[in-house]
Amino acid sequence: MTNYQIDVQLSKNKKEKPAFDQLSFGTVFTDHMFILDYTEGKGWHDARIVPYQPITLDPAAIIFHYGQTVFEGLKAYVTKEDEIVLFRPDQNMKRLNRSNSRLCMPELDEDLAIAGLKKLISIDKEWVPNVAGTSLYIRPFVIATEPYLGVAPSKKYRFMIILSPVGAYYKEGINPVKIAVEQDYVRAVAGGTGNAKTAGNYAGALKAQEAADKEGYAQVLWLDGKEKKYIEEVGSMNVFFKINGEVVTPALNGSILEGITRKSVIELLNHWNIPVVEKKISMEDIFRAYNDGLLEEAFGTGTAAVISPIGELFWQGEKLVINNGETGALAKRIYDSLTGIQTGVAEDPFGWRMKVE
Repeated sequence: MTNYQIDVQLSKNKKEKPAFDQLSFGTVFTDHMFILDYTEGKGWHDARIVPYQPITLDPAAIIFHYGQTVFEGLKAYVTKEDEIVLFRPDQNMKRLNRSNSRLCMPELDEDLAIAGLKKLISIDKEWVPNVAGTSLYIRPFVIATEPYLGVAPSKKYRFMIILSPVGAYYKEGINPVKIAVEQDYVRAVAGGTGNAKTAGNYAGALKAQEAADKEGYAQVLWLDGKEKKYIEEVGSMNVFFKINGEVVTPALNGSILEGITRKSVIELLNHWNIPVVEKKISMEDIFRAYNDGLLEEAFGTGTAAVISPIGELFWQGEKLVINNGETGALAKRIYDSLTGIQTGVAEDPFGWRMKVE
């Protein structure tokens, strides 16, 4: 990897660190952040690490008006040997660039982004929690900064990385959650931005999530935007079903985000010689499998929660209780294997771990 020039300005006022056994998700942030600027005609420049602080933008910055922004999410872990490791950061940076391309934003040098990330974590290494179930959540993102009210791609951007020590994303942990199948709203459509990790996708999902919360459901199961028939994602996660011994997950179709955890689960199942198929799957298919006693497990996959078992689906007035509302054996095996690889407890036959220092 190229030896990149990254300027460092260390904080003179270190923050008080939270108790690592009492962490929530995404509420506290480390002492420093990474910044890289882009100017049309000059490219990406001025890589630097500075104290964590507010940023100043012109009120006319394009990000505020036309939503030109993308982001990523990944984690760092402490192994039993006290090494800090990342999980497949190269895949996150590749996806970040795919999102950049969809939003007419300049692509980053992926190696520079990873170099900046590793240097940032090395500086803030004391913030990486070492309590079971915790990690350092990493949020890289790009925003359009040019002050301009015309509808056009920005000529200036800022790439930043911030870090946050976190506990479990869902308070339920690996325990099953209840999911409501969304009937009114849609998350994305093919040809839109569903396969890009951009802010508007998530803002548009909040209304359905709010309604699900009021009914006591942890998340919503999204159906396709055209027919409202085919399953796409669950909340902000990809989704898998185990039906009669076979694992099925919705095929990527242009509106489904290509999750890193999704990719890892598929590769893990293939490694175990467990049948896994990517295909279109409807709620009618799931309901039929449930009534026939063939729906064995369901679970969501994503960086934040890793694996989130689904204990109940609510669809058209019907409650589908899956595996007696308990965590399935396969979901537990996948969770233990992925978190084992991520934290260095288990062997990594795939080369997914990347050492920070």
